[in-house]
Amino acid sequence: MANLFAGLPDSAGAEQFLELLSRPGLRIERIVSSGQASPPGFWYDQPQGEWVLVLQGEATLSFEGESSPRLLRAGDFIDIAPHRRHRVESTATPTVWLAVHYDRRES
Repeated sequence: MANLFAGLPDSAGAEQFLELLSRPGLRIERIVSSGQASPPGFWYDQPQGEWVLVLQGEATLSFEGESSPRLLRAGDFIDIAPHRRHRVESTATPTVWLAVHYDRRES
């Protein structure tokens, strides 16, 4: 048995990624952000879908084509479609995320 809040890094450190489970077409990870944001002009454009849940803290995400950023607080989640360009504008110290990366297959 493990705990998602065990071993959180020092808030002054770099963003931390911990893989919790990996299977073909699926990866679950804990992400701990300590005030990090995407570099200016950088956009994530991932080939897989990503479902993220903020467990602790808060974060602001921007999506290409949307005029206002979205604030996610503890308990908020969002499903980001493959190739949906987005960026992290800000994170609280610390912000703990649960991220589920998955291959989206159309039926």
